[in-house]
Amino acid sequence: MSALQTQIHVADDVMTVVATQDCVPIAEWAKERHNTGAHGSNEFRHAARIPQVMVEKYLNDNKITYREWSTDKAHIRRMLQDPALQSFRIWKGAI
Repeated sequence: MSALQTQIHVADDVMTVVATQDCVPIAEWAKERHNTGAHGSNEFRHAARIPQVMVEKYLNDNKITYREWSTDKAHIRRMLQDPALQSFRIWKGAI
């Protein structure tokens, strides 16, 4: 899949970190998995493949750590239900 690229800029004693990632291949892969019915089993569904850059944005917007995000199912559920991220859903059932 497409790699996350990080650039660090420093100007006037201010550091800015910019993360970029081509998310199109991930969305196309998810669509292909959905269309072929590769959703996993009834016991364990493969709901989505969310690009890392989207997870990082969520962490920054919500001022939480990766650990908080990964251990609190409410955060993951919120991302999976976000209409802006529907391109990355594989199994489109209720979360």
